[in-house]
Amino acid sequence: MNCILLEPSDFTGDDGRTVRLTGRRMEHVTTVCRCGTGATLKVGLIGGNTGTGTIIRMDSSAMELSVDLVDPPPPPLPLTLIIALPRPKSLKKAVEAATSLGVKQLYIIESWRVEKSYWTSPVLTPESLEKHMLLGLEQARDTVLPVIELRRRFKPFVEDELPVIVKGKTALLAHPYEAQTCPFSIEGSAVLVIGPEGGFIPYEVDLLKQAGCTSVTIGQRILRVEVAIAAFIGRLW
Repeated sequence: MNCILLEPSDFTGDDGRTVRLTGRRMEHVTTVCRCGTGATLKVGLIGGNTGTGTIIRMDSSAMELSVDLVDPPPPPLPLTLIIALPRPKSLKKAVEAATSLGVKQLYIIESWRVEKSYWTSPVLTPESLEKHMLLGLEQARDTVLPVIELRRRFKPFVEDELPVIVKGKTALLAHPYEAQTCPFSIEGSAVLVIGPEGGFIPYEVDLLKQAGCTSVTIGQRILRVEVAIAAFIGRLW
């Protein structure tokens, strides 16, 4: 946790600067950071600015901080990320990785090779997705949550929504077969589509290309989705 994220409900009093922490965040400060009264921490208001917080009071049940939120969060990555739903453990890592790298728009879509049981995973609940987004924000000292949208029908999404999403942007399909080399250090906004384990089937690849995506590769190695996210973003920006 590189940043203690604050919610509006954490603020006490009328000065707009005093917050009260309990639970996981307090435990992290006391057991991991090993901080006591007078220590200064990195903090940020969810959806707002970042800054510092000084511990002014603490006991076994809670701690109070005086915060100074004067800095904007890191700029967002100009990327719309689209991934075929991976297995639940990979999805957790993918959401955290995408969030920590600055992705603010993420679509999770159906594909032929996506296991149908994955759609019933508790990882897909709004509460679980938010938990892993918050972990990504804490890692990157960011405060702005991504927007995650689920699409359980591949063809309607690709034919009806994707052409609008990619309009005016560099649209790339991460696909190791019959693909050109992925570009470096692009300018402007982009859309990146990453398939499921085993990749998209040819029919799906054709539909994605018809929607405006260019098939690209970064090498012969087949990567897990959370690794592919980091590898492609690192190359593109």
